[in-house]
Amino acid sequence: MKKIKQFNLSQLNAFLNGNNRFIDTDLSQNDREQMASDYISEHLLVVRNPPVNRLLSRLTGDTLVIPEMRVLILTQGSVNPVVNLTQRHYEAGQLVFMSHNSIVQPMDSSDDLRGFGLSLTDEIAGLAFPAGMPKLFDGHVRDCNFMLTTEEMQQVEDIHSLLYNLMHDRQSAPQVVLSLAAAFLWQVDSLWSRHESETLGSLSREQRIFTDFIQLVSCYATQEHNIDFYARRLFLSPRYMSTLVKQVSGKAAKQWIDDAIVTRIKVELRHTDKSAAQIADEMNFPNPSFFCKYFKRMTGTTTQAYRAG
Repeated sequence: MKKIKQFNLSQLNAFLNGNNRFIDTDLSQNDREQMASDYISEHLLVVRNPPVNRLLSRLTGDTLVIPEMRVLILTQGSVNPVVNLTQRHYEAGQLVFMSHNSIVQPMDSSDDLRGFGLSLTDEIAGLAFPAGMPKLFDGHVRDCNFMLTTEEMQQVEDIHSLLYNLMHDRQSAPQVVLSLAAAFLWQVDSLWSRHESETLGSLSREQRIFTDFIQLVSCYATQEHNIDFYARRLFLSPRYMSTLVKQVSGKAAKQWIDDAIVTRIKVELRHTDKSAAQIADEMNFPNPSFFCKYFKRMTGTTTQAYRAG
């Protein structure tokens, strides 16, 4: 039997746009469709009512960075993770979004946790939205969660159910699967926009500034370690921003920044084989010695001991 190799991203894009001349001419149309479907299946995961350990993948273990965006709708149970520095409570009836590179820390969950959702890589997202990403997924929102009405739940469940069935039908055209995934995400974006406008109207100015501060820290803390950077981005003085963050959260602004830095260091130490010097360089520390002393001061343990333990 002839072994069918995989498409790369450019070949898949050519196939989806009908430019088959850029693809191996020895392949039949069926072979090409099979390769396109295999590529999509590898980069798009659609799940429906799995047990908790599959629904949330490895999110019940060590702190980790999730490599792809995820949308989950919970139908049963509850779970309490820390996502991008913020303690979250997710329960039945909520829609949950996590962007790629979100940092998720260990959680506890109920045994009956169930739901449905999908995860997709940036490559597939780019193909699904060639004219531009919906606002929720364009990179400026790290994570969010909100409650769905019964009608909204039914809408997203209907689209997801059709997508799930097509993903498991090997006869389905790849273009149909991608279009339906895009439709699901456009609907999620529409629901988020509606919810966001209602939520922002109920927040005080101080709460909105704090929310913006946490988003900035989540995005930039690995490179920007000083309060001044965040104050400038928020058009505030460092002193006023620090006072406001402390008032709203009960925790100092610098502590939020340090927590984000330490969390990312822990991920790098536990889940990569990078040296301390490489991590220090990538995270904008002046030198490895300073990096190691910083980690010891913040955690009470050395980088070597944390990696080993």
